[in-house]
Amino acid sequence: MDAQKVDMYIMTNQKFFPAEKIMFLKEKLLSADESKLNLVNAADLKDPTTILLIFIFVGSLGVDRFMIGDTGMGVLKLLTAGVCGILTIVDWFTISNKTRELNFQKVMTII
Repeated sequence: MDAQKVDMYIMTNQKFFPAEKIMFLKEKLLSADESKLNLVNAADLKDPTTILLIFIFVGSLGVDRFMIGDTGMGVLKLLTAGVCGILTIVDWFTISNKTRELNFQKVMTII
């Protein structure tokens, strides 16, 4: 695949992926064919900043977990008010990283 297109994709979307896995993603995209890049470009990636803002406003209701596809934890947070606030505090520090990991796994399944 064209290195310039891969570099452009990485530069444009680097906030959606974990920083430590950017080089691995770049290598995989370089070894993939052109049709895979088109599929990756069409993938619906979640913005970690948007998920963090949703968490701040309605995180104790589990909406953030529902948005990233973690339905079980979303229901748990909804029914227990974030397990009395403990899970809410944990998510304060981890929800952005979980969103980036979700995006990375989504792209890896496409490649």
